[in-house]
Amino acid sequence: PVIVHGGGPQIGDLLKKMGIDSEFRQGMRVTDERVMNVAEMVLGELNQEIVGLLNQHGGKAVGLTGQDGGFIKARKMLLKDEASGAPVDIGFVGEIEHIDAELIQLLDSRDFIPVIAPIGVSRSGEAYNINADLVAGKLAERLQAEKLVLMTNTTGVLDKNGKLLTGLTASQIEGLFADGTISGGMLPKIGSALEAVKHGVASSHVIDGRVDHALLLEVLTNEGVGTMIRAD
Repeated sequence: PVIVHGGGPQIGDLLKKMGIDSEFRQGMRVTDERVMNVAEMVLGELNQEIVGLLNQHGGKAVGLTGQDGGFIKARKMLLKDEASGAPVDIGFVGEIEHIDAELIQLLDSRDFIPVIAPIGVSRSGEAYNINADLVAGKLAERLQAEKLVLMTNTTGVLDKNGKLLTGLTASQIEGLFADGTISGGMLPKIGSALEAVKHGVASSHVIDGRVDHALLLEVLTNEGVGTMIRAD
């Protein structure tokens, strides 16, 4: 396994304690210098916590960010204003320019478990916070992973009536984007799952991490506990 983690709720909690409002545009956190400092601190702590837990349970985990070896190259993300189409600057939020998977493959070849915090670095050395789902999806593509599993605090992809959709093809997902069924914070998540299956990953799974043994149930049983997406 290769693990990519976010830290959105924890970053939000600390910002709230500091009296800093969280602002989101199209599912992305607006990130000025203060917010970026908080994000780096929180993601660093979470990374070490996950590494420690894995090692306690017999794994050989190694914590990384995209700055290590510069393996995640990023550039500033500019959103498009939904009304005017004009570019919107949301601060130190990055999009992936390139992922060099060599470091991950090296760790994997020696049975280490890479645990990756989604911070990328620009060519000039500037750090950018990147949506963890985007990093996980792009890394799955680069590694040609068997599965991309997105563990969330939702039950999966829901239809307009709130019913769980368990098995979907890429074209069905595109239809759900088009009619607005998938929106808000789910956009980057499902978008990365879709891109992964279009670029060689066998299947993407969106599962509910609040369910005990969610990963085992999704991977090893016919019923599963979330939404599985495959290419057409």
